[in-house]
Amino acid sequence: MIRKFVVASLLALSSAPLLAAECAVDVQATDQMTFDTKEIAVSKSCKTFTVNLKHSGSLPKASMGHNWVLSKTADAPAIAADGIGAGLDKGYLKDGDTRVIAHTKMIGGGESDSVTFDVAKLTAGEAYQFFCSFPGHVALMKGNLKLVD
Repeated sequence: MIRKFVVASLLALSSAPLLAAECAVDVQATDQMTFDTKEIAVSKSCKTFTVNLKHSGSLPKASMGHNWVLSKTADAPAIAADGIGAGLDKGYLKDGDTRVIAHTKMIGGGESDSVTFDVAKLTAGEAYQFFCSFPGHVALMKGNLKLVD
């Protein structure tokens, strides 16, 4: 009886990180203006979702900064265009832009940042895009995010 309990407990403990990992993702950004992922699936069962962004390059944020911005796909080009005027200090995002669902701060080589957002902000069937808002980066640094389950 005790043996069954120990085995069941170990199985439960070993699966706990896997369950938590379903509500988070690690994304790498490079000096070559790329994200290492082009698609992120978010489970409806997650209350919140976390994106951990790491800039694996070495260039400073003033010349090759990256962030991770989430919006509806239709809004992404305008958010990126409007953000240029906001400048580096504001992460190339216009203050109070309600089209932005979530974003990290702008980071340079070797730096990291995370953002956690409420999954209730996403709607099933809606097209979402994540991108870097540094001027010109949205052309290469983008991907799709979808609500699944």
